[in-house]
Amino acid sequence: MIDLYSWSTPNGRKVSVMLEETGLEYRAHGINITKGDQHTDDFLAISPNGKIPAIVDDDGPGGEPISLFESGAILIYLAEKTGSPLLPTDPRERYSVLQWLMFQMGGVGPTYGQAHHFLKFAKEDVPYGKKRYHDETKRLYGVMDTRLASSPFIAGETYSIADISIYPWVARFEFHQVDLGEFPAVKAWFDSLSGRPAVAKGMVTGFE
Repeated sequence: MIDLYSWSTPNGRKVSVMLEETGLEYRAHGINITKGDQHTDDFLAISPNGKIPAIVDDDGPGGEPISLFESGAILIYLAEKTGSPLLPTDPRERYSVLQWLMFQMGGVGPTYGQAHHFLKFAKEDVPYGKKRYHDETKRLYGVMDTRLASSPFIAGETYSIADISIYPWVARFEFHQVDLGEFPAVKAWFDSLSGRPAVAKGMVTGFE
């Protein structure tokens, strides 16, 4: 059994989608980041950086429990645990997936998160912050649109953890004030993934 400690954010949804895709049995535990649950001693023992998501797998390597934080690391772990084609074993395909996963971790996530902050949640108007992160958000959409115009999935011919990592961020396109119609290849990819049962279920996983 895997225990998922998370909240309804894009980073959190990556892991619930992945768990649904792999069919692993899991329990969802809510870490309400609006109330500071991420700073409790119990959660910090699992996720030292005080960020969601995190997992505890009772049946880790060697049959011993393992805890993991950082969504990208969790996606890799779950793919390898299950031998899932979501992380290919062929070296060229594998590194393509990993580079696009890092594109999300180092670019899409931080940039879109800042766009959400300045455009939707900031308590004061900061025009410079709004423009800086909105412009970079749209640039990253352009990178993905170019890629997806010639490839059905972000890392190549097959659906992978790279797609899973990006999808929940694109799902909040309204937060970062982007019209998906401006990026037709991204929109087609997004609509296609939205029709996957595991994606739909993982995006609405409840946290108590």
